[in-house]
Amino acid sequence: MADEPDNMVLILLRKMDEKIDRLSDDVKDMKVRMINVDEGLAGVNRRLDRIEARVDRVERRLELSDATH
Repeated sequence: MADEPDNMVLILLRKMDEKIDRLSDDVKDMKVRMINVDEGLAGVNRRLDRIEARVDRVERRLELSDATH
């Protein structure tokens, strides 16, 4: 009977260890996904910057803009 509580504690600790391993894997996966989202957003921002520059050039060329850059 004295061995039974120790075994229960070990069983619970092993279950906790498995859950922590799964959580760790999930966090690693989330980090990879966040990096991908961040890189994608950076690409979108670069494209918007290029489009904005082109629109500015068109506005200047057509004299549609009061501001000079």
